[in-house]
Amino acid sequence: MAGSDWTCSLATMREWESSDYEPSLPVSEKSNPVTRDIDRASASRTVSMLKSCDAQMFQEESGTTYQRLFSGNVVETLMEVAQRVELILKDSEDSLVVLSGCGTSGRLAFLIASCFNRALKRLNQSQIYSYIIAGGDRALLSSIEAPEDDPHLGVLSLRKVCEGKRRVLFFGISCGLSAPFVAGQLDLCLQHPDIYTPVLVGFNPAHQARDEPIAGCTFTFCSVVQRMQEFSKTQRAFLINPSVGPEAISGSSRMKGGSATKILLEIILAAAHAATFSHTPVTFKGVMQHLRTYERTLDVTYSQSEGIAGLVQAAGHSLLGGRCVCYLGWGSLGVLGLIDASECEPTFGADYKDVQGFVSGGYRELKNHEGPLTMLRAIGHDDFLLQVLPSLNNQDTVILLYTHSDDVTDVMNMTHRVREKTASVHAVYHQLDGNPAAGLQDEINRLCRCTLKITWPSSASESFLHMQWELSTKLVLNAVSTGAHILKGKIYQNHMIDVQVTNSKLYRRATRLLQKLSGCPESQCEGALLKAIYQVDELTEAIKSSDRTAHTCTGRGRSKVVPIALVCLLTGCSLVEAESHLEQEPIVREAVDKKIKKNCPM
Repeated sequence: MAGSDWTCSLATMREWESSDYEPSLPVSEKSNPVTRDIDRASASRTVSMLKSCDAQMFQEESGTTYQRLFSGNVVETLMEVAQRVELILKDSEDSLVVLSGCGTSGRLAFLIASCFNRALKRLNQSQIYSYIIAGGDRALLSSIEAPEDDPHLGVLSLRKVCEGKRRVLFFGISCGLSAPFVAGQLDLCLQHPDIYTPVLVGFNPAHQARDEPIAGCTFTFCSVVQRMQEFSKTQRAFLINPSVGPEAISGSSRMKGGSATKILLEIILAAAHAATFSHTPVTFKGVMQHLRTYERTLDVTYSQSEGIAGLVQAAGHSLLGGRCVCYLGWGSLGVLGLIDASECEPTFGADYKDVQGFVSGGYRELKNHEGPLTMLRAIGHDDFLLQVLPSLNNQDTVILLYTHSDDVTDVMNMTHRVREKTASVHAVYHQLDGNPAAGLQDEINRLCRCTLKITWPSSASESFLHMQWELSTKLVLNAVSTGAHILKGKIYQNHMIDVQVTNSKLYRRATRLLQKLSGCPESQCEGALLKAIYQVDELTEAIKSSDRTAHTCTGRGRSKVVPIALVCLLTGCSLVEAESHLEQEPIVREAVDKKIKKNCPM
């Protein structure tokens, strides 16, 4: 029964650790036993499942082959890397710390680099942090998956950022140890150890790194990792790759992978800043305390599970009705809204207007390298008021994201404006004990259908507290967008069934998914996928002889590719019949079940 009393046993929480559990897949691609049948769960049960999945991040090592966040060697590596950052902070001339990644990893690189540069600016220090995202700044706001496959582009972007620098600490983030873009950058670092010290951040064991040929290269991601392991023996390279368990939605590394990335990088940089500017040495105990603080952040956030479920239900109702969900945020919480919204397109095959993010100050707040990208996305509150608000009605959902230290008067004024168009207005609000803006907040509460008021102890340091607010907001937004798309039928069991096949990683994932769900041979599944991509019932020789790059280029313009292929595999129907069936029943699991029953009557 899909109810709010759902609980998860410890055995289920740890089932994925068994060597017999989906042995052919790396941890980042395994399905999570906790979320079996999440596609049929209520909003309340969905949130309970996500809570259990997130809790897996902080499980202690249990004698398996997987090291975890609290493992001694992980904590020691965090300390060593923090000390490298400290050295650069104390002598920043011609030095740089670069954070780089693809998709969510690149967006978080941007968020974290921006946060710590602001901290340096407040101290009148040189801003030493820079970010790289595959696809450039456009990828901050929209799905640009193809550059992830280009290691040469990764090298060019790193060289450009580091031009003229004599010392670079490079963080390459690849949750699955798989992105060629990052592999190319790490290879460059290993070739020039006099300038670069590479740090690889990911969440698979080293032996599970992707070992497939990379076009135009003599190395694989796996061979790069092996070289880094050799370099790490003399601290010329560092690997930070604890396992955090499979994602709630298989392969959706925007969730735990993104959260763990944020946690690890912030612990490293915060420890380095404290050592440099507050004379607080980097210690094992201090790193452990920071990890425990983030663990408590999960507890504080999910104490609001009932309210989060209400947001999921409201957002799901809007998407099911063909309407939209809008995040209106202030400060970095608004940037997190932009990030979560941008991830819905590639993850769920959504239209960019389904879930949209807006931040107070727009591009002035974002301060991205390439400046305003107004031709791509309008992201300011003024843009929302002018372009989106006039067309809203009670079927649309608006979620406000702010803290007590933001301009609560501005929040109240915006709430009044939105409330004139839709009753489905909700708030996610972070406050300290003894909230100084209680009067204004009471007025906002009166206008909102639901307010998640998340209260934090006033004893916490302001800078670290803000990072907790960000992680908490990320968890809430991930739950809302994931849960809403589950209710819309975009998930099959706990797999991203409507994923866009736009790069080699997603092509492989789609083929594996079809094989798992249909039970058909890999060659037959890949054939069905290609038929859906090229919209043909028979593959031509030209299609068969094309490479994967050609397939993914064509796949960028196609929707419902994997659901169509799955229906065809399971029922033997034509593409036209599969498309028609999915139009009549958009919830993929229900569509498949009905088609099978129709074809095989009892």
